[in-house]
Amino acid sequence: MDNIKALLSKEIERKIFHTVGTIADGLNCPCYVVGGYVRDIILHRQSDDIDFVVVGSGIEVADSVSKSLGKKAHLSVFRNFGTAQVKYIDEKLEFVGARKESYKRDSRNPIVEDGTLSDDLHRRDFTINAMAVCVNASNFGELVDMFNGLSDIQNGIIRTPLDPDITFSDDPLRMMRAIRFATQLGFNIYPDTFEAITRNSERIKIITKERINDELMKIMKSDNPSRGFELLDDCGLLQIIFPELTALKGIETVNGRGHKDNFVHTLQVLDNVSVQSSNVWLRWAALLHDIAKPVTKRYDEKLGWTFHGHNFIGEKMVPKIFKRMKLPMNEKMKYVQKLVGLHMRPIAIVDEEVTDSAVRRLLFDAGDDIDDLMMLCNADITSKNRDKVQRFHDNYDLVRRKLVELEERDRIRNFQPPVTGEEIMSTFGLAPSRPVGEIKEKIKDAILDGVIANDHNEAYEYMLKVANEMGLKPIKL
Repeated sequence: MDNIKALLSKEIERKIFHTVGTIADGLNCPCYVVGGYVRDIILHRQSDDIDFVVVGSGIEVADSVSKSLGKKAHLSVFRNFGTAQVKYIDEKLEFVGARKESYKRDSRNPIVEDGTLSDDLHRRDFTINAMAVCVNASNFGELVDMFNGLSDIQNGIIRTPLDPDITFSDDPLRMMRAIRFATQLGFNIYPDTFEAITRNSERIKIITKERINDELMKIMKSDNPSRGFELLDDCGLLQIIFPELTALKGIETVNGRGHKDNFVHTLQVLDNVSVQSSNVWLRWAALLHDIAKPVTKRYDEKLGWTFHGHNFIGEKMVPKIFKRMKLPMNEKMKYVQKLVGLHMRPIAIVDEEVTDSAVRRLLFDAGDDIDDLMMLCNADITSKNRDKVQRFHDNYDLVRRKLVELEERDRIRNFQPPVTGEEIMSTFGLAPSRPVGEIKEKIKDAILDGVIANDHNEAYEYMLKVANEMGLKPIKL
């Protein structure tokens, strides 16, 4: 405990904190560093955002701090919220007046009144975020810890300062935040707190999709995102915010033949990808790669359980899921959609003979995303059969070698047929029409199948051959 207090004292022994404290003293306002910045000092986590609570006018203190710091400081005032922000070099200082809050049943927007430091700490979401360090000269560096947040950090516990049912009913987004913090920090949610999340899970429906997704994205960016989804499922929130994911759960057995639990498998694939890449949209592709398995699941007496076409159906589901969840409907969505649609292709190749033609087509369709696709497909190998896993890995290595070899030789990635549609039209006197598209497609297929090289002269000669078979003759210029 003494070591941690010494750490806090050392970390705030900086000019910026003394500057704020001196200005607050001049305005006769008690002032404290509060919340996440204090928590992160104790956890040795990087944090550039510093939150100050002022018993008085936070805006007035912020204005004076900005003027004191000079031209390098930029002040932003948000009077509707009673807050102000000072950006100074690489730091962001947030100021708010101490307040107390009350809520109406149908809204998470609080009714705000001026309050004391005690009132302000009482309104905080979790004990680990309800600690404050004084910056006034008389008590500089003194820790205020009314709810044993320091002890909860040391024990790895997420707990609310007050009755959790009231905390989560007042602001249901705090349920998502509890799970997000538990995931990011590797903490456990206190049993009473977790039971309250379960009891109040339906309240999440009053929260906007955008706010929910802010928390989901933070879970997805954590080192072990599967834990967040397991917690969301255990408390009932996942069924409400992401029913397609909970539909993956369970094992069905017919005639003694069962399939794997696709929810468990999906979370394992997500973690496998997360170990290799911090690309959050690749992680989303991992989360959604088997999302269509529940709607494509069939039992065949000879084959057992099948999920035919789940990659193509899943590809169609991605835009609908992104739209409903207010995720970006731009190139990020298209990237996820593409990987979901293609994720079975490398598996199909390694299951059969790894031909140059199949690898060329994979490289053409995946383009610049081929490396991410291969990473996803490698992560998708979760079998407990060691021999099967080794065989897949060996075949994947063969596909990777062929990808490199063919890319160097044939320049297939993102290629366009060397004979353009305009050249086809001018050669045969054609207007834009189906024959032009057919010729261009046949040239592309010939290159991908290795019939001709990715070369203009060979493609031109092949164009003449194909056109002749279609009864087309070059016009004389």
